[in-house]
Amino acid sequence: MNFLEKRIVEDGQVLSSSVLKVDSFLNHQVDPELMEKIGKEMAVRFQGTGITKIVTIESSGIAPAVFTGLSLGVPVIFARKQKSVTLQDGLFSAEVYSFTKQQTNTICLSAQFLTSGDRVLIIDDFLAYGEAALGLCEMVQQVGAVIAGIGIVIEKSFQPGRQKLEKKGYRVESIARIQEMKEGSLTFLTNIKEETFHE
Repeated sequence: MNFLEKRIVEDGQVLSSSVLKVDSFLNHQVDPELMEKIGKEMAVRFQGTGITKIVTIESSGIAPAVFTGLSLGVPVIFARKQKSVTLQDGLFSAEVYSFTKQQTNTICLSAQFLTSGDRVLIIDDFLAYGEAALGLCEMVQQVGAVIAGIGIVIEKSFQPGRQKLEKKGYRVESIARIQEMKEGSLTFLTNIKEETFHE
């Protein structure tokens, strides 16, 4: 078990076959030391790929993206789910459906911060159906930049997100891959080898 899988075992809660609650360290309260480890791990996995920018989506992707940017020494841009008065012109946008929230958001990025010469690493907290990652990829491609890879903190490997992304030719790296969830327990997928824990 790696450091993130151990943390999921200690503090995560499996609420159903599709819902994992990790708001004590990732998507409500944030553990900076854990985010630092995640950033360093992402940097190692994507070392040597020439990344010049990191793109994520607000809000839970921001912490792991910032620490990855710190480790790689590159800026982090986050897509907004709502336009602000300061973000009006020169926007790239995409429609993203959230299965968790059962709603569609129009996410947007300012053209000011991305160029066709950038090599982009996309970071997100969860990969399930792949909608957020695909939306981010769509905007990066609108700019003409290259997608160097997609880094995921927690992947639900039993849902089709990875297959969708890999089918389009994207490299996907996930720190924790969950093969199966049942109420109170889950199974990790670790390099074909399975690791199981029960609460």
